[in-house]
Amino acid sequence: MKTVYACFCTDVIHDGHLNIINHAKKYGKVIVGVLSDRAMIRYNKFPTITFEERIKLVQNLEDVDEVVVQNNIMYDEVFQNIKPDYIIHGDNWKTGAEQAIRNNVIGLLKQFGGELIEVPYTYSEKTKLIDNKIREKRAMPEYRRKALRQLLKIRGLVKAIEVHSGLTGLIAEKTVIENNGEFDQFDAMWISSLCDSTAKGKPDIELVDLTSRINTISEVMEVTTKPIIFDCDTGGLVEHFVYTVRTLERIGVSAVIIEDKVGLKKNSLFGTDVEQTQDTIEHFCEKIKGGKKVQLSDDFMIIARIESLILEQGMEDALKRAHAFVKAGADGIMIHSRKKDPSEILNFCDLFRKDNKKTPIVVVPTSFNTITEKELHEHGVNIVIYANQLTRAAFPAMESVAKDILKYHRAKEVDNRLMPIKDIITLIDKI
Repeated sequence: MKTVYACFCTDVIHDGHLNIINHAKKYGKVIVGVLSDRAMIRYNKFPTITFEERIKLVQNLEDVDEVVVQNNIMYDEVFQNIKPDYIIHGDNWKTGAEQAIRNNVIGLLKQFGGELIEVPYTYSEKTKLIDNKIREKRAMPEYRRKALRQLLKIRGLVKAIEVHSGLTGLIAEKTVIENNGEFDQFDAMWISSLCDSTAKGKPDIELVDLTSRINTISEVMEVTTKPIIFDCDTGGLVEHFVYTVRTLERIGVSAVIIEDKVGLKKNSLFGTDVEQTQDTIEHFCEKIKGGKKVQLSDDFMIIARIESLILEQGMEDALKRAHAFVKAGADGIMIHSRKKDPSEILNFCDLFRKDNKKTPIVVVPTSFNTITEKELHEHGVNIVIYANQLTRAAFPAMESVAKDILKYHRAKEVDNRLMPIKDIITLIDKI
């Protein structure tokens, strides 16, 4: 009997999947691959049920003869292990990033033999409703909040990019690329104090109050599903920070990062060029303990940001603080530097990892931007945050366009620098 292979990456079975199976059974033995959690995440689909539950969903389908695990988005392993006579898939993969998967399958069919069957994609109000429900489920606080810990467990290295509005949130949510047979995307979103303030035309001195910043979070959450890491500057008074923790946890934020400084906040990249005061270890530990005491779930993370290298207090002070903050309950350590050479960051990571193998390390490679994520991960880094690149890209582009419109008294000269409105609005989901 000939074999027909299909791959599913879904939390629910709907008419579209059943249509694929009904077509497949006409050609022979039906084998369905269930995409692993790790592969699903790379494919821009965060699972809301366990892998075992997803396996059972497919096993319960009457016309499925065998269920296997597909560990990669591309089909190379499938052809090596199963050698299917037919690959069946919806025709919706002819455009967009998924086209790379289709090309991979076509190439493998030429090499190993076999035939591609493409079934018209099932468009209906019922399937659209189901897809929307899955997306909304991912956006719910109880699912979004725990996603960062899940990502750290599944992937080991998480990369986040700064967002400061619903539109930038959509860019972080929907930007997926294929590169050398691998899909890639941002795993999480960083709501930066600097960029949130800048978007509002305010200085980065903790001037924008928490209510306004929560509004930014809400705008982002309304149109996205990915986990959020919140930049809380110093966290303020201990008595205030505990309320911030409860608020962020309740609305579904995954983590808050607070820095060990006191007084008027100044951007860290100024270093010792401006007056900045580092908090005492004892007082900052009390802030961490206060936050951990009031949180209600194990999902939420409080990450301690250490400013010792920024303020030239030395490696010994940075390590002393890191171990003290972890002992106080910090779920992660962020180490920062304004040097272009990443060596002191790597040195910190290596020394910290000698005594602590598990606590996540967070870095923000703004100044030391020549180092790759892979190199950072090799030294024990778990979260890489691109903290301000979208804001920095947008400002010069907008300023340049504004100047040229003034110069030429029309918009024709800037048109080739503008994305068509119809392309922008395709980012926005319709209900």
